[in-house]
Amino acid sequence: MKRRSALVCLGGTWLAATAGAQAGPGYDAQPWPRKQPVPSGNMVDMQGADWRLPALRGRAVLLNFWASWCEPCKEEMPSLQALADRHPDRLVVLTINLKESPEAIARFVRSSGLRLPVVRDADGSLARAWGVRIYPSTVLVDAQGRVRSVVRGGLDWAGEEGAGLVGPLLPG
Repeated sequence: MKRRSALVCLGGTWLAATAGAQAGPGYDAQPWPRKQPVPSGNMVDMQGADWRLPALRGRAVLLNFWASWCEPCKEEMPSLQALADRHPDRLVVLTINLKESPEAIARFVRSSGLRLPVVRDADGSLARAWGVRIYPSTVLVDAQGRVRSVVRGGLDWAGEEGAGLVGPLLPG
């Protein structure tokens, strides 16, 4: 019997979920429900650039929902950056910060060396639209613009597990 454990940050509270008998990944991946609509609208990053999913067709997209108070969020950021650096023409990684001030976001970006675009979700409306309640959560969109799944919990995106999730999304 296999054991799955997840340590996730939910509303600033750490939760541990366990099922089965052996240690497993600290995340779970759920398919996007077929009948659930995909949120539309543009997102604006901290530099003022507009991002719209239809405009990104032809590249896979990861929408990573995070906050600087969430340790698993901070831990996975370098691997998201490495993944984006590995596939610059085939993958876009947008990070979406939950309800933090521009100053707090800027401090985190400076201290971490993050170069990924950061969208500020000032009132949590983006997280609600995407059904995100666990941090980090990452929405996976294939190169045809179809939302495939949502990964909840921290993950080494530059490792084998990340490659297994992202590889099928990439064009070519």
